[in-house]
Amino acid sequence: MSLSFKFRKEADRNLKTSKLFRRKAYLTPNTHTHQGATMAPAAGGEIQQQQRQQQQPQPQQQQQQQGFGQSITGIIRVAVFWYFISRFFFGAKKPSDPSVLISNLFHKGEPLDMWLYLTEQEKFNDFGNEKALFWHETNIPYAVWGPDSIRKLSLTYHPTESLKHNGSLYAHVYFARSGYTPDPNDPEYQPLAAFGKSTPVVAFLPKSKADKKKSLLGNSKDNNEAEKLPEVAEDSLVEPKDDEPVQWVSYWKPNVTINLVDDFTRYNPSAVPPNIAPFLIIEPKTGNYYPTISFNEFWLLKDKLIQINDTVTELPLHLEVAPISMTKWQIFQQIDQSFQIHRSYGSMLEGEADELKRVFLEGNPYLLVITMTVSMLHSVFDFLAFKNDIQFWRKNKSMEGLSAKSVVVSFISQLIIFLYLLDNDTSWMILASSGVGCCIEFWKIGKAMHIEVRFLTIWLAINVPC
Repeated sequence: MSLSFKFRKEADRNLKTSKLFRRKAYLTPNTHTHQGATMAPAAGGEIQQQQRQQQQPQPQQQQQQQGFGQSITGIIRVAVFWYFISRFFFGAKKPSDPSVLISNLFHKGEPLDMWLYLTEQEKFNDFGNEKALFWHETNIPYAVWGPDSIRKLSLTYHPTESLKHNGSLYAHVYFARSGYTPDPNDPEYQPLAAFGKSTPVVAFLPKSKADKKKSLLGNSKDNNEAEKLPEVAEDSLVEPKDDEPVQWVSYWKPNVTINLVDDFTRYNPSAVPPNIAPFLIIEPKTGNYYPTISFNEFWLLKDKLIQINDTVTELPLHLEVAPISMTKWQIFQQIDQSFQIHRSYGSMLEGEADELKRVFLEGNPYLLVITMTVSMLHSVFDFLAFKNDIQFWRKNKSMEGLSAKSVVVSFISQLIIFLYLLDNDTSWMILASSGVGCCIEFWKIGKAMHIEVRFLTIWLAINVPC
């Protein structure tokens, strides 16, 4: 009886402890207990955790959907806002009506006749003057590239006395359909069949200043007396002062190139490109435009111009008429405009544009590519040298193995080179590189030497380092 009673007590204790462990397992499923007592509660805790993990992504998905919807709503709002702003400020752009567009009065390949007159009057109407007619060509196909579309003529012009004394001369070029006349006074004249344009053949430029050159190597004893006279002649040409008036000299243009632009674009009268509008000649009745005549002076360098004075008796003149594509014509215009903008800002000197054109005219294209590549590499290596020099001196805290005197001498040398380049009107790219190097050398003096600036205050009369 006693043994059975003991066994019952132990069984009751075990049952109570198992119930207690089960309750703790349900409350804290991650608690580690005996294997037999905690197997079922642990499994129940894992199931609850899985259910919670499955329930957690639902609010995240809802948040993502809400964020995506808000972004779409924001985009729609911005689009609507921009639509109303564009309608209010700019108005609705209506499609261009083909009946409103203007077009070229002539057709591609249409044969044209040409007349070129040279007179001293800016406006020309004396078509019956045969002495003024210097060139006449027939059956020139319009905007067609071929041997018949390019015509050339070289002649000699004898200047008049008025032209020798700063007079003017103009070239008047007229085109007309084959069989028609450009003379408005002719009874058979048709306004829609003829067009023309004028250009000056004489350019007026300010008189160049005399260059004073001296030999840095010195003169030999044998040539001393022979070179004294030219030096005196050069010194007699004193440069004009700032208050003196500028003297203008007339120069002869030896080349006149006439280009007919290949342009058959249909333009909106209120939306013609600004770089084309000044060259369009509109016919008032139909509203259409005549073929564009361009006098191409892009490759006419200033050193090719001939100065006109009393001693000149003959002047060469090379004439050429040829078609030109719209793209090439616009490229020439953009380059000329960019040169003018650079000159107005002072970033390009007066003769640099001609020197650049000379490189393309007279230089070897392969040598040009190599020169441009070397120049770019030189700029890159120059920048890397500046960067490494600055990094070294910023981290340097000791002058061991370095000489402060050499830094000062280097700065003085760089300053002399910079001033020399500045005095000789060197290119801005070279001046910028030399100037940056000079500034870096000056900054290195402060790193190589301990320089302190002290100010003496008046009230306290003590030295205060700043």
